[in-house]
Amino acid sequence: MNLDFLKPKAPALIGIDISSSSVKMVELSLSGTTYSLDRYVIELLPKDAVTDGNIANMDVVVEAVRRAWRQMGSKIKNVSVALPAAAVITKKILVPSGLTERELEMQVETEANQYIPFSLDEVNLDFQVLGVSPIAPDEEEVLIAAAKKEKVDERVAVIEAAGLRAVVLDVESYATQAAFELMQPQLPNNGENQIVAVVDIGATAMHMNIFKDGQSIYSRDQAYAGNQLTQEIQRKFNMSSEEAEQAKKHGGLPENYEPEVLQPFIDTLALEISRSLQFFYTSSNYNSVDHILLAGGCSAIYGLDDAVSSRTNVSSAMRANPFQGMATGKVRGKQVQLDAPSLLIACGLAMRRFDPS
Repeated sequence: MNLDFLKPKAPALIGIDISSSSVKMVELSLSGTTYSLDRYVIELLPKDAVTDGNIANMDVVVEAVRRAWRQMGSKIKNVSVALPAAAVITKKILVPSGLTERELEMQVETEANQYIPFSLDEVNLDFQVLGVSPIAPDEEEVLIAAAKKEKVDERVAVIEAAGLRAVVLDVESYATQAAFELMQPQLPNNGENQIVAVVDIGATAMHMNIFKDGQSIYSRDQAYAGNQLTQEIQRKFNMSSEEAEQAKKHGGLPENYEPEVLQPFIDTLALEISRSLQFFYTSSNYNSVDHILLAGGCSAIYGLDDAVSSRTNVSSAMRANPFQGMATGKVRGKQVQLDAPSLLIACGLAMRRFDPS
């Protein structure tokens, strides 16, 4: 199966984010210039169904996708899915302007042979022309993306076994970028000339993407994430993993939970975010960021934004909401506020519906 990685499509489609903790689906529509959040659903996955971005229990994940789609109540079966950034090799190259499609393909294959540590027979390879190079007017920038076929086939097999059709295969970091473009207007001066860190804190990993004028300039992954809090609850209160996860989400823990477990976790998380920013500063020409947008399930923790502001010296730290200003129809606005930071990637994938062909 030849799937386009980066080439835009424009059928009606649903964005599906398969993470280590849940399957998240988002359906958007567009009326004039106004986006609408038509439907979304978050279907939890059992522990270890997805590990390190790999689908470890195919049957369980297929069933979760099937349940989520039924719960959505949508008729759309075309979907956009993503691979973790770690599973995809990307490289920007320069090519002479004016190449024919065939010449461009040959040039991409030649370049790919240099950069990809696998045989081209083992990978799905795609490219996208980004436009004229800012440093060489007679050349064009081209983005190459490649992933091992087994990684691509794994995602596609899940979608098809659930009775749906995978029509777009994206990369999680690009989906985050698409969602960030929706959030730029929420920033002063539409985020122009500003450096914004989007920190997505999930169950097993924390992903930091830093953008300037809508373009990604830095990314970093760390293993410190929500599971650390679950494990500490287990240890402190002698609970099973499932009990700890439920208690974390729905409350009912002893009074010493907040001072002895939650607050130290918040402090450490803020410290890890600060460390990631320090890595960015030391590896770039920048020494500050203007805003931090917190995403993922952990962003809902009360007080995390203040702790991050304090630790990083970035006064503007807030929860990410790509749906702000959207019509929400039958979707309950208050619930959207709570869930929005967890839906960043699914939202970015749903935005592929509106890319020009």
